[in-house]
Amino acid sequence: MRPLRLDMAGFTVFRDQTTVDFTDADYFALVGPTGSGKSTVLDAICFALYGTVPRWGGARGIGNALAPSSAEARVRLVFESAGDRFVATRVVRRDGRGNVKTAGAGLQLMPPGFDVTKLDTGMDLEDLGEVLAGTPAEMDAAVIEAVGLPYEQFTSCVVLPQGQFADFLHAKPATRQQILINLLGLHVYEGVQSRAAERGKAAEAKLTVVEQQLGALEDATDEAVTAASERLERMRGLTAAVEGAMPGLRAAREAEGTAAGTRDAIDAELTALGSVRTPTGLQEATGAVAAAREAADRAAVDVQAAEESEEKVRGELTAAGDPGRLRVAQDRHTELARLIEQEEWFAGKVSVAEVEHRDAAAAAELAHAHNLGAQQLLEQARQDYRDAQQLDRASALRGHLTAGDACPVCEQTVSVVPEVPRESAVRLAEQAGNLAREESEAAQVRWRERDAVARNAAFDLERKRGQYEHHLSRLAEVRKAVEGLPTVDELQRRLAELSELQRRLEDAGSAVRRAREAQKKAQTVVRGAEEQQRTAWRQFDGVRDGLARFAPPPADRDDLAGAWRALVDWAAGEHGLRRASRDEAEAAVRAAHQATVHAHDAIVRLFTEAGVTVTERDEASLIRAATVTAERAEAAWQRLTERREQARAAREQRAELLSASRVAKSLAGHLRANNFERWLLEEALDLLVDGASRILRELTGGQYELMHEKGEFFVIDHHDAGLRRGVRTLSGGETFQASLALALALSEQLAGMSTTAASLESIVLDEGFGTLDAATLDVVAATLENLAARGDRMVGLVTHVHALAERVPVRFEVHKDARTAHVERVGL
Repeated sequence: MRPLRLDMAGFTVFRDQTTVDFTDADYFALVGPTGSGKSTVLDAICFALYGTVPRWGGARGIGNALAPSSAEARVRLVFESAGDRFVATRVVRRDGRGNVKTAGAGLQLMPPGFDVTKLDTGMDLEDLGEVLAGTPAEMDAAVIEAVGLPYEQFTSCVVLPQGQFADFLHAKPATRQQILINLLGLHVYEGVQSRAAERGKAAEAKLTVVEQQLGALEDATDEAVTAASERLERMRGLTAAVEGAMPGLRAAREAEGTAAGTRDAIDAELTALGSVRTPTGLQEATGAVAAAREAADRAAVDVQAAEESEEKVRGELTAAGDPGRLRVAQDRHTELARLIEQEEWFAGKVSVAEVEHRDAAAAAELAHAHNLGAQQLLEQARQDYRDAQQLDRASALRGHLTAGDACPVCEQTVSVVPEVPRESAVRLAEQAGNLAREESEAAQVRWRERDAVARNAAFDLERKRGQYEHHLSRLAEVRKAVEGLPTVDELQRRLAELSELQRRLEDAGSAVRRAREAQKKAQTVVRGAEEQQRTAWRQFDGVRDGLARFAPPPADRDDLAGAWRALVDWAAGEHGLRRASRDEAEAAVRAAHQATVHAHDAIVRLFTEAGVTVTERDEASLIRAATVTAERAEAAWQRLTERREQARAAREQRAELLSASRVAKSLAGHLRANNFERWLLEEALDLLVDGASRILRELTGGQYELMHEKGEFFVIDHHDAGLRRGVRTLSGGETFQASLALALALSEQLAGMSTTAASLESIVLDEGFGTLDAATLDVVAATLENLAARGDRMVGLVTHVHALAERVPVRFEVHKDARTAHVERVGL
């Protein structure tokens, strides 16, 4: 894993947007004073990938990601691993209750050639390539797949933060072994063993299936194929013989069909001639037409008489006058009586309204007078209050006066000091004023209420006077309209006469409708009788036309019954003449049928001789039966041939599966004991310790070298007669040197031995340089420079040692002000 660009905003000390560009920084140093935020840059790299930081104490310390007073933190890391570029983004937010949670996380595979320097600074989870993970849970597996290391091993081999620099040196053998397994990709051999076992099981399962197939193909022998081929030849011969016998059978069937056609033609003539019968009810249909026509004529006379009676009554009604005008005149008399009756009622309403108006106006005047009096009393109370204020001020001066002193107001000598009143005049005036104000407000309310009542009474009086005047005007109009009209009795008499004429007109109309309905029914009966007669003629014509080929006699169109009698007598005579020829035709049919049976039996014997049972009788079915038999024989031969080939292929597959099963079982057995993996781990650890010993000798001036035994690390102290010491007995500076040697050896040696994407493409050290003396520091610097000069990995340092930082070509200077931390790139 090699970082290319880091973006931070709101992350711990980096409150503002900050970008660290690691592009082309093969050897760099993060420098700055203690507490400036150097280690925070490494924290951001770990957090972007794994969502936690070593010094936070696990995922629960996520609240440490937020800068003070910030509600959101965003971190984005662009990195390269095994030739691919990825971008990891995490967003942390604080909700309204103060809880800090991950609000977004994502890992994307960037397209080739993407320029990371052109990324925006918003750090949104925009589409930067193929999405590999979109949630924190998905990030866990996706990051391990991309980087090749879990969190604990990443912080032991790639980014070595403060306090964990010596983890690999002091790790338990099992933990160190697991780290090497992941780095070297040795778990691939566990996968090989597992896949070998699975393939062995799969081969055995397939072998069982193949054995079952062979059992089902036991009948597919060479002998069975030969027998099927011989049957196919016989069936092809049967088909040829049947096709050769078919012309004779067809000729016999055609002769039989011709004889049957002659017989059937005679049968049809006999049936046609024998079916001629005189229709039932023929006489009644002929007489019904005349009776229906006579009834229709009588109905027409009744309609004319009813229409004449209706027209006479209508004339009398017209001469009697317009009933509408009579009813209008009657309504005028009724309205006049109603208006005269209401006149006194309207006059009484106006009188009552006038009395109510006078009373309301008088009450309003009285309330207005009371209101004016209350206002005068209120004004007098206000004046009394001002006078009381003067009295209370004077009374207040009396408490300071003594007889013989000068008055502070008029400067005259006071001979006698008046007695101070026991009660304040202002308080008494306030009480009187409050009573006067309440009375004034009540009087004003009463006056307004009485005034409103008076105005309403005036409005009501005017309204009722208007109604009364409108009533008198309408009364005069109606009286004028009634003048010259008939009296009420005369109007009632004339309306009664018109009602009687109207009743008679309705009766006459009903009579006309009944007569017309009777006429329609009579006409319907006439049409029905005529249609029945036409139907009888159509039936006669249909029967006669059906016998036209026999030349029936002509018909009399004026006598339907006679025409039918003549036709029936002629058909009976023709039917007798044809009976004899029908017996001769039946004998010819029997002879032709016997010839057909003989021809069919000969073909059936061909099938029987070939060992085939057939029930078909027509030519096409017999030919089809022979063809299908041949096709089935060919299909059976073909199927046996194919099954024989399948059996041969199954036997070959069985041999292959037996071999594959034996190989897979053998490989799984060899790898099951993990001896091969254990040997590889020992070889890798030997190489790692050899490289670390070489570096440690350079760092310690030849005093120490590193060795291992049964998974534990020891140092050989050449300044103490080659004494072997446990690594936990080393001092702090010595532990740093040994840990640095191991870290550099991990970066140098395992990159060439690893077979997975977990190659150590970068190493960042964050500890211990300040504890080294000048000579050792020079050796450490030279060692790191040589490692970086190889160009196959990135080397980074976190230090505040100026002498070491000056030797690093690229420096990221970190400093912090009162608001936020800043990072500035210095160097190449």
